[in-house]
Parts: sequence; structure tokens; C-alpha cells
Amino acid sequence: MPSPTRARFLIPLLALLLVSGAATARAQQSPPPTQSTPAQSQPVRPAPAYNLPPAILAKAITLTRLRAILAFGGTAWTILVLLLVLAGRWPVALRDWAERITPGKWLQGLLFLPPAIVFLTVVSLPFDIYSQHIERAYGLSVQSWPSWTLDQLKALGLSIVIGTLLLQVLFRVIRVSPRKWWLWFWLCTLPILVFAVFISPIWIDPIFNHFSPLQKSNPALTAQLEQLAQHAGLDIPPQRMFLMKASEKVTGENAYVTGIGATTRIVVWDNTIRKLPPDEILFVVGHEMGHYVLRHIYKGLAFTALVLVVLLWLAYVCVGWLIRRTQPSWQIRSMDDWAALAVLLLVFTVFGFLASPITNSFSRWEEHQADVFGQEAIHGLVPDPQVTAQKAFVALGSDYLEAPNPNPLIEFWLYSHPSISERAKFAAHYDPWLPGRHPRYFRK
Repeated sequence: MPSPTRARFLIPLLALLLVSGAATARAQQSPPPTQSTPAQSQPVRPAPAYNLPPAILAKAITLTRLRAILAFGGTAWTILVLLLVLAGRWPVALRDWAERITPGKWLQGLLFLPPAIVFLTVVSLPFDIYSQHIERAYGLSVQSWPSWTLDQLKALGLSIVIGTLLLQVLFRVIRVSPRKWWLWFWLCTLPILVFAVFISPIWIDPIFNHFSPLQKSNPALTAQLEQLAQHAGLDIPPQRMFLMKASEKVTGENAYVTGIGATTRIVVWDNTIRKLPPDEILFVVGHEMGHYVLRHIYKGLAFTALVLVVLLWLAYVCVGWLIRRTQPSWQIRSMDDWAALAVLLLVFTVFGFLASPITNSFSRWEEHQADVFGQEAIHGLVPDPQVTAQKAFVALGSDYLEAPNPNPLIEFWLYSHPSISERAKFAAHYDPWLPGRHPRYFRK
């Protein structure tokens, strides 16, 4: 049973979600026509850049509300479970078991960390299962449950291997430098972040999806993308353009540019080719090229590093304070105690949740820049960049069931991209080639 403090946090949060969801639904419903005023006296409102038919709109509103509840509820659930686990002294029991088997710290970590990672996966499993159920129910996922389960097991295996190694390093650094561990561990993570971006396209992505040469199945599109890449100032040959068979799992469209240096590549989902005309595919890929040309990968790494060092310092301050304050009840000896991992995760969960608006605001800023770049990149390659970009956003929003007018608080806290309404509206009105205007990223 949650403590009064947690109850005061959860009840207003759920109330806020329900009330805001109802308000969003009311705001997005079309009001009945007023018959008391002559039609000719009513002001003519321009059609919105993005809208949905009533039946699809109702589904989008409900889905937006469910996603918000899952996001906030999942965080609250994780915090609650970690508090209950600490109160029940389960981490201490696991630590004592590892210490009874071996005195070596490294071997203790091999005994303690994998079960802890498995437990954390099991804790989030109900929300993961329900999220997949919703995606299937709303037609966004076509992945079978056996295939989904296999992906979860693959992800768990990677988490155990990578997580165990990283946490072994973390606790080793804590033992060596109890006061500066947060700084030294942060420095250790920097090359790991860069290396992960470099190897992900080669070793990680193929574990979960099937890739094939785009030139083999879509030579005409490959030639257009090569022209677009040259126009954007990128050197990505056809040999590094791939088709991803996303239709085995999802129904939405996407494309992305990933990797660093020799691993840089363009990936287009097969759904994108099947659902969008070539002009709109060029805009979607142009947006993704914008991330690369504008060095969003490096800016994102730098921003992630900045957020991480702040979170690690906060963890150093708060975890030490919590251990000293709760030592009689939680029985965690010190920061280098394996059982302190639960306290670390608790602090990271809380501060990570509170940092969500900051990280998502940064992401939305990058996404808007990429939108501008993509629309400018297709100028001269498609007949009407404005119409092309707007239609692409309408197609993406419709297929992903994005509500036209999301609740501002939910958008502020959870959205990593600007709302589809904002993006479509901007695209419809952005024309930097008009007299007196200037493009941001290309010469006029």
C-alpha cells in the first residue's frame, strides 16, 4: 500500500490525466452548427493544416490519453516497486547471498547484477505488454506475440551483457573514488556513447529487423535519394542505402540516417515506400538527412553527456543521503554496497522523470530544425515543397493516430517531436524562396 506521500502524488496525477483527457476530447470535437446566425455573417476560418475524420479522431484522442497514462503510470509504478523492494530488503538478501558464495567483488557482481536486471525487466513487463496490446488493438502493430516476446528476450540478453559490464565498472569506480566516482564514471561513459552510435547500425539493429540493399528492390528511389544526398552535401553512396522490412511488425512509415563515418547509412522502411509517393519519401528522408548535416548526432551526444553528468552528481548527493538516513531500515552499508543499486535506480528514475521536459524540449528543437532542412532540401526536386511536406505530415499523423490538438502539458512533458498539427501548419506556410525571404540552410 503506498504511503500518504506517494498517494498525494498519484491521486492528483491521475486526476489531472483524466480531466485533461476529457478537456482535450471536448476541445477537439466539432461543435454543432449554429442556426441563429446567417451563414454569410460568420467569419470564414481557414482549413486546418492537419485534421482527422471524426471516427479516426476519436481513436486518436483515446490513444493519446492511454499513452500518457502509460508513461506517467509506468514511472510511478517503477518508483513504488523500488520503494517496496528496498523496504522488504530484497537487494540486501541478494547481496548477502552473493557474498556468501564468493569474497571477490567482481564475481559478486556477476551473481548480483543479472538477477537484478531481470527483475527490473519483469517489473516493467505489465506496462510493456499492455502497450503492445494497445498498439495491436489500434492497428499500429501487426507483430505476433511470439515475435514480440522474442524481441523482448533479445533486448533482455543485451541488457544483461551490457548492463552487467557497465555496472561492474560503476561500482569499481565507486570503490576506488568514493567522492569523485560520479565524475570518473561519467568520463568512462563518453567513449561508450560514441562507440554505441558507431556500432549500432552494424551489430544491434540487425538483431531486431531485416535489412536489404535498397538499390536491389527500388533502383529508381535509390537514384532520387542519391540526388537528394548530393543536394544536401552528403556523400552516401547507394551501397549504404537500405530497405528495412518494418511491415513484419508495424504499420507506420519512417526512415532514418544513422551511424558515424564509415557506418553512416540511409534506411527506409518498406511501409514508407508502399504508402507514400516518391516526393513525400524524399521529404521524410530529407528531414532525416537534416539531423546528420546539422550535426544533431554530435549535439545530441553532447547534450546527453551534459544531462548525464548532472544526473550522476545528483545521484552522488542523494543516494549517499538516503543510505545514511535509511540505514537502520534498508540495511545498505554504503555507496559501494551492491544493494545500493536499487537506491541508484530510484534516484535516477525520479530525476530522469523530472528532466523529461528538458530533454524533450531539446529534441523538439532539433526536430523542428530538421523539418526546415527537409523542406528546403527538396526545393527544386519536387514541384511544390510546401504541399509535399504538409501531405507527408498528414499521412504520418493519420497512420500513427496523432491527435490534432494534444494537451499542452502532455506535449510539454512527453513529446520528443512537435505535434503534427504544428509541423503541418509550419510546412504549409514556410516558403523562404519568396521575395524578401531567405532559406536557413541552403542558398537561394
